[in-house]
Amino acid sequence: MILAMTLLHAAQILQNSALGTTIRESDWWYALLNVAHVLALMVAAGSIMFFDLRLLGLGLRRTPVSEAATSLLPWTWGGFSVMALTGGLLITSEAERLYFNTAFRVKVVCLILAGLNVLLFHVTVFRSVSEWDHATVTPARARMAGAVSLLLWVAILAAGRMIGYTLDT
Repeated sequence: MILAMTLLHAAQILQNSALGTTIRESDWWYALLNVAHVLALMVAAGSIMFFDLRLLGLGLRRTPVSEAATSLLPWTWGGFSVMALTGGLLITSEAERLYFNTAFRVKVVCLILAGLNVLLFHVTVFRSVSEWDHATVTPARARMAGAVSLLLWVAILAAGRMIGYTLDT
């Protein structure tokens, strides 16, 4: 309960900050940040989905997994960085409203789970990629990580889209 009150208070402070107010009251800032957020999301989620499809054996079959990772990871991190920055700025404009929004909470939880999934994948199964790098059928744990990632990113996209329809005005 104390944590919830602390998070709510932090959201109120953030929303009422000069930055939050500027973004919320501007004719252009919110729209520009939203466009940049969606474009960055397309880059990050697109590159993640290409890699996940490779892990599942449904795409890029002739490309070694390590090569796919090397090619796609810079796009993933670049897109994710811009997405996180623009998303954070968008949050400042309506942090208190988002605090109570179920779709926003689902999106945040799914983002955390997606991060944990990729961390677990890289510290476990990906360490032995040299053994299965060229296989069209990757190990079960790699396929599982890819499937979980795809499901989480679909949930992130859906929850993010639902935020606009479920915020109180």
